[in-house]
Amino acid sequence: MIDSLLRIPLVFCLTLLPLAVQAQDGHAHQPAKAAKKPALAIGAAFAPDGALWAVGLDAQARLELRISRDDGRSWQAPRLLDNGGEAVAADGESRPKLAFGPQGQVVVAYTTPLSKPYTGAIRLLRSTDGGATFAAPATVHHDRQLITHRFESIAFDAQGRLHTAWVDKRDLELAKKGSGKPAYRGAAIYHNVSLDGGASFGPDTKLADYSCECCRIALAPTPDGQVAALWRHVFAPNIRDHAFALLGAAAPAAAPVRATFDNWAVDACPHHGPALAPAADGGYHAVWFGERAGLAQVRYGRLDRDGKPVGAVLALPDEQAEHADVLSAGKRVAIVWRSFDGSSMNLKAWVSDDDGQHFILRQLARSTAESDSPHLLRKGTQLFVIWNTAGERHVAAL
Repeated sequence: MIDSLLRIPLVFCLTLLPLAVQAQDGHAHQPAKAAKKPALAIGAAFAPDGALWAVGLDAQARLELRISRDDGRSWQAPRLLDNGGEAVAADGESRPKLAFGPQGQVVVAYTTPLSKPYTGAIRLLRSTDGGATFAAPATVHHDRQLITHRFESIAFDAQGRLHTAWVDKRDLELAKKGSGKPAYRGAAIYHNVSLDGGASFGPDTKLADYSCECCRIALAPTPDGQVAALWRHVFAPNIRDHAFALLGAAAPAAAPVRATFDNWAVDACPHHGPALAPAADGGYHAVWFGERAGLAQVRYGRLDRDGKPVGAVLALPDEQAEHADVLSAGKRVAIVWRSFDGSSMNLKAWVSDDDGQHFILRQLARSTAESDSPHLLRKGTQLFVIWNTAGERHVAAL
């Protein structure tokens, strides 16, 4: 039996909570508060020594770390991470993130809700001793307006630089104030780089205007050791497809590339972001949700090194698939998702050993409890999936 789950109360990142905590950045941050439903969204990663780390919320909505040294079969006693008691968004597309740097750094990123609805600040806990101790949380972005800074993703590149990308509404606020800009679609994608493992951060750099407001941003390593990003974009006038860009140390050298062509016209955010993984040939594997010709599905496709689509786009072999993830190790590629069959939620995988030319469908788990989306992890050349439900944490090798 897999170790029992973190039983975590739901804290909506959009909820206005009654009490606020004044943080060092001058914003009123919401305190952690228990709620009725379990907040099951976690971040997870394998450490350099092979241990599996997972961060989520405990029953009092406090940030908690769990470590397994046997690939998820058993877990050490939980450890609370001191983030000053501020609330942590841990539901759906917004969740704590965890990453390991090349020199013993461990970073935990999360969004904390601010005092107005739909606002947030991206915070980072940083360790330089392999996670034995963590510094107090710091705000990642330099912009301190009481606006949306949310749905962050983090990754270290091959040079040890820490990249953070997030959804940001500062340009929307400028448009509202009559700055002379045309009507603003959605939000924007911003990015910055830390050269010292999260101790300090470079300037906030805009990757693109007109992103979707509440979809996660996918990051993946590039063949030359950089980081690539894929996100749901709002192409004129209201087409919610996806865009691709490389994350450099400074402003991007080129405009984002359109990566999907479902041509889904919708004036709303589907809360359903993409996933991205490197392909053995130097391009990328991508999965995303969208509506094409009236058919809403999760789809798989290939992108070239520049992020442009190549080859056929395939629907996943499950009409109910949602919140898919993709990861690769050489030519081995795994896609995982959850799927509701009318009575229970199912964890499924599509696995390829030839760089995505052929896939085998696997049923991995089933649950009637509340559940998080599944997430893929890499340990050396092995791929694993972790799936949180309100009764069990499933971890399986693929």
